[in-house]
Amino acid sequence: MTRLPQPTLSLSADEARRIALRAQGFLGAPDRKGGVRGVLRHLGAVQLDTISVLARSHELIPYARLGAVGRGTVERAYWSQSHAFEYWSHAACILPMEEWPHFAFRRRARRARGHRWHVLQDKDRSTGAVLDRLRAEGPLTSTELGGAKNGGEWFEWSETKIAVEWLLDTGEVVCAERRGWKRVYDLPERAVPDALLHDDLDDYECLRRLVALAGRSLGVGTRADIADYHRLKGEEFDAVVAESGLVPVTVEGWGKPAWADPEALASVPRGRHRTTLLSPFDSLVWDRPRTERIFGFTHRLEAYVPKPKRIHGYFAMPLLSGGRLQGRVDPGREGATLVARQLSLTSPKAAGAMAEALWEAARWVGCEEVRVDRATTAREAEAVTAELRARGA
Repeated sequence: MTRLPQPTLSLSADEARRIALRAQGFLGAPDRKGGVRGVLRHLGAVQLDTISVLARSHELIPYARLGAVGRGTVERAYWSQSHAFEYWSHAACILPMEEWPHFAFRRRARRARGHRWHVLQDKDRSTGAVLDRLRAEGPLTSTELGGAKNGGEWFEWSETKIAVEWLLDTGEVVCAERRGWKRVYDLPERAVPDALLHDDLDDYECLRRLVALAGRSLGVGTRADIADYHRLKGEEFDAVVAESGLVPVTVEGWGKPAWADPEALASVPRGRHRTTLLSPFDSLVWDRPRTERIFGFTHRLEAYVPKPKRIHGYFAMPLLSGGRLQGRVDPGREGATLVARQLSLTSPKAAGAMAEALWEAARWVGCEEVRVDRATTAREAEAVTAELRARGA
């Protein structure tokens, strides 16, 4: 392999892009031996979201890297044998269980604040009642605890729901399983292995570890990139980066200082590129400014944009092929047909890659046909449709 330039630690924009792709599992042979759990450990965090189109986002993450892994396999990998827990990282994320000690700083901060945005009327009584139920009955969902809502809007939580979420924030309960998308709450002593069940690490060590992990998962990033991975503050990054093991680098065209994982600098990444559709919540693209800087690709989730104002669709998924973002598609399902409700390409040459990605996704979710409803231009629609026919024959 070609050695990267070590004396000046200066990277070209292309080298930085390839390093980022390899760090995120999209360049080189996929880690099929490690499977879904290997993907989770490698990424350090897999974001959760309520939207489900082809599948929920946490299912799309390993699919994008490993191919058509069974959806049941994905769920079992996350939610069995205490391999993972859910907590606040980049957002609500699935995290490797071995990282439980390193989120002690956040649990302490939540406890010190004393409340969340929902206010408990009687904290001691409400939290005590939840803990008593969990001790007596084992793991329970919010429904089993008495219901999540008071009725009315989604944010009008019941006292029990507020109490159990407060306990989750502070580490007095843990979520290490979901059933039918519902969190299952349990006591940490039952779900977290004894060797990990502690808050002994001080804030500095927690932050140092998370900055190092983020740098490894990104390969190379700016201060803002690395801090945002686990939603740390810039000053928290500044306090620990010198002891994180990350190496200062400059990247062509970035205009800001950057840091890289030293292992990522060992060689120029080579290998096979994945062609796939990405969840908008995939850690390769969840940071929109970074995505634009690395790939020259502007992406926006429009699920919460009024329908008449959407440009690319409700849940537009970027197309990754050849190590570049070459288009996007808003998918839907009609029975056994995967429908490209809206698609666009960065170049007519990407029609084949879009068709390949659509057929792979269709077969993964059990669809037998793929149809293009609309594209930015008639030419794009015709080109992708022709490629779909050629591949589906």
